[in-house]
Amino acid sequence: QVQLVESGGGLVQPGGSLRLACAAAGSIASIYDMGWYRQAPGKQRELVATITNDHYTNYQDSVKGRFTISRDNTKKTVYLQMNGLKPEDTAVYYCKARITTARATSNNYWGQGTQVTVSS
Repeated sequence: QVQLVESGGGLVQPGGSLRLACAAAGSIASIYDMGWYRQAPGKQRELVATITNDHYTNYQDSVKGRFTISRDNTKKTVYLQMNGLKPEDTAVYYCKARITTARATSNNYWGQGTQVTVSS
């Protein structure tokens, strides 16, 4: 089975920084696009940033210049460095990855979510 395990969420003051990590584990043959999404209370889940296998990135306009997505293919891990955090960044953050398993099946997998709260 494949799992995505997230870490790094927490409480931070406005203007502060956090770094999220999401590690893939299990019977994995290949990992393609990876990304971070978030869902605030009462709102739909939205894309934050994505990164391809060869490190092309895409960001939601509201986080451009503040957040940086990166990945370490040897560690099967995607990161989200968040600087200049604002209260409106408060949400549960989820990672997502397109993975082909050792049994040659491909699916999108989601992490369990990690809470990010920006408040003074």
